[in-house]
Amino acid sequence: MSDPPQPPRESPSLSLSSSPANIPPPSAAASERLSSQPSSGSLRRDVPPSPRTSSRHPSISLSSSAIADLLSSPPPPQGTKEMPKDWRSIKISELLHEQKLRFVYQDTTVESACHTLIEHNISSVPVLASANDETVVGTFDYSDLNAFLLLMVGLYNPEEADPESGEILSSFNDLAAKARTGSSIPVKLVKDLSKKDPFVTLEEDETLGKAVELLGGGVHRIAVTRAGAEAKGKVVGILSQLAVVKWFWEHARYYPSVETLLAANLRDLNIGSPNVISIHGDRKVSDALTLMNTESISSLAVIDSHSNVVGNISVADVKYLTRASSIPLLRTSCLQFLGIILNDRGLNDGKDSYPVFHVTRLSTLSHTIAKLVATRSHRMWLVEPPSPNNSNPPTPSLTHASPVGSAPNTTIPYASPSSPSPLSAASAAASARITSGSLIGVVSLTDILNVIARSAGLMPVDPGQARRERRRSSSASQRTSVEFSRGLGDLRR
Repeated sequence: MSDPPQPPRESPSLSLSSSPANIPPPSAAASERLSSQPSSGSLRRDVPPSPRTSSRHPSISLSSSAIADLLSSPPPPQGTKEMPKDWRSIKISELLHEQKLRFVYQDTTVESACHTLIEHNISSVPVLASANDETVVGTFDYSDLNAFLLLMVGLYNPEEADPESGEILSSFNDLAAKARTGSSIPVKLVKDLSKKDPFVTLEEDETLGKAVELLGGGVHRIAVTRAGAEAKGKVVGILSQLAVVKWFWEHARYYPSVETLLAANLRDLNIGSPNVISIHGDRKVSDALTLMNTESISSLAVIDSHSNVVGNISVADVKYLTRASSIPLLRTSCLQFLGIILNDRGLNDGKDSYPVFHVTRLSTLSHTIAKLVATRSHRMWLVEPPSPNNSNPPTPSLTHASPVGSAPNTTIPYASPSSPSPLSAASAAASARITSGSLIGVVSLTDILNVIARSAGLMPVDPGQARRERRRSSSASQRTSVEFSRGLGDLRR
């Protein structure tokens, strides 16, 4: 970051004038606020190119031959630099040599910050104080965007976050009301709507061993800061769990102990957790988004009536709902929504596709990592393969589901121009069921890094304990209270 930082492109803030009348609100007050039809003010006015036509949004549709090649031999690391004998001694700056730091300022609109996530295919972005003060004041991610959307449509009750804080309740109501009028909302008022891990930093000359110990304990990403006295504390990059897992996958050939670990199967490594949160395909999309917000998780397994995995919904999919005219999709079933996502990714257009969101207990760690890297996911669903004699009926069709509400000039940003019919969504789900299996657990990036850390003699904290503490934490409410208190005056002007 030697050059002066350039602010992100500004555009109108994410805003919602109203919610369609056919979406059932949680209360009479919310119903009165959101009963009118959407106006021309939209959640996203400047729609970037569709993923279908943008190379920055690669499809995760993989042919069976392509995925086989990917699993058998990971891509070789760039360059011919000799690797240290002990990976734990590598400086974390070595993993950032090709990374360009993306960021937004705390006064950047939510609209523009959301565009940054989508444009650069990232899940989180640092929030800097200002162009003249590069202090990192937090992060903005899709979980914040999800919470913001739920707040605007009346499906997020701030009293649940902190029932004793009237100030937070008042501030939340002001924020939601301001957003519905189409006013610009700065990121600083939204960046802490979702519960997050503490903001963790390491200096660039710290070791990979230290980073893996933290990431294997449940920290999802680390801000890497400059080590020199003149620019000490200046963020120069973000080290994510996925980036580190990918690094091990690509460099395992240089480290026999890691190579042996990656060749073992999940059952022998005793990796994965049986405590998995899922949602039935017939449930509404709004239920899925609310569940992810309440449980502080980034994705859900979508299952059928026999617990077969039929798909995956993540907080990143909230980008399909960022216009007022697309809000009726909240009322569709998860299975119908999966059809829209699959259609956008090109997975149900007749091409040979490969199921990428699940593994079995006999899958190798290398196989699991390959799927995580290919899909840029944070977790894989662990399934019990279906028996050849399984006589369970197929996943029910969606013909019984409630019809999708309509709105004037309805468009779906970042999705295909036309939504798939219930039949196409059901067909995609039925196809997934044939090759998936019954949901029995989940394998996350945290689980993988925890195993790698312990195999190297490091001592990461128990990730299960970290998850429980994060869900009990009220830090998000406290941070939100501070930010709302600071911004309340501007909000009410």
